[in-house]
Amino acid sequence: MFGSVGVAFWGRLLDIFDSESLVPHAVCWASSPQLIWTMVLSNLIIFLSYSTICGTLIYLTRRTRRVIARDWAYFVVGFALFIVACGLTHFMEVVTTWVSAFWIATGINILTAVVSAYVAFMLIRRVGEISFSINDYASRLANTEQERARLEAGLLNAQKLEDWSRLSASVSHEIRNPLQAIQNLQFLIANTEGVPASVAQMAAMAEDEAKRVLSISDATLSFFRQANFPERIDLAAEVESVRFLLAPLIRGKDIQFKVEAQGDCTVQAFAGEARQVLLNVIRNACEALAERGASVTVRLMGRADGVEVLDHDEGVGIDPETLPKIFDFGVTTKGSHGNGMGLWTVRQIVDKHHGRVVITSVPNEGTSVEMWWPRDAGLTQVERVLSGSLSA
Repeated sequence: MFGSVGVAFWGRLLDIFDSESLVPHAVCWASSPQLIWTMVLSNLIIFLSYSTICGTLIYLTRRTRRVIARDWAYFVVGFALFIVACGLTHFMEVVTTWVSAFWIATGINILTAVVSAYVAFMLIRRVGEISFSINDYASRLANTEQERARLEAGLLNAQKLEDWSRLSASVSHEIRNPLQAIQNLQFLIANTEGVPASVAQMAAMAEDEAKRVLSISDATLSFFRQANFPERIDLAAEVESVRFLLAPLIRGKDIQFKVEAQGDCTVQAFAGEARQVLLNVIRNACEALAERGASVTVRLMGRADGVEVLDHDEGVGIDPETLPKIFDFGVTTKGSHGNGMGLWTVRQIVDKHHGRVVITSVPNEGTSVEMWWPRDAGLTQVERVLSGSLSA
């Protein structure tokens, strides 16, 4: 039954489209002459609009060829050709109103079909990428206010950094003269006849530490302007130097301070900055201890290409909300006693030496600071030669 119905349907369809039953174009318009110019003008407008769109797309592709991907450029050009091909079919509707150029119209229809198939295939291939781009743009547009707030915060931090840098330069200038006077007095004490050897030794150590204070004051918050070349320093020796500086704090809290060093712990670095990093990290560890007799351990392990430094304390730890932003400018765990500059400075100096620093912490159990100092800090060959001659 269904077979006979299908045969009858297709037979009727062939009868309808039989060439002898087709009505000539002129006869169609003759039956409704008032529609001729309406169809002519509308088809001309469509053709001109499509041609304009095609030209605009090709011009846009040429102007953006530096940033647009090549396959996307092909897609846009193919779409432009599809548009103009559609326009040509409308133009041929105008032509065939008076001229029977139906073979040309058929050829243009075939061309339009091919270009349409190409554009459809390319569009299907890119539908995932297009949808992602649209959603991403919508998300970015929705977060405009948040992006603006982040930008304003970044500008504010930049202003703080500039102000602090100027302040540090002023402070460095003001303390230089008193420190130089202290150095001179310590030199005189150490070289005066009859001074006990122990006093002379302490005077010499005080003179060395005054030199270090001068170096730190010059580098603090303005390390990127330091012009001196790096030198070969021993991080284990620098830790001992920091222990000496923090001796009053260590004694006052009865801290069990341990230093464990293995292997070659020397690196090329800006000495004042490396010392500043160790001082900030170790001082934070000591100040974080809430109980007397708690321990702070500094382990140094010399590797083939650098030195690992691990500072661990048994202090109060850092709360989970503060930990992700602990290196940000102005963030502190010390309340009114901190300025939020210490760890920010640590991060900047370590990054400058092409190293890395990571902090892990558990509240009420302690904090660990892991640092990696490259052996050569990413220096050029010229800098290595100059720093080697300077340290020699």
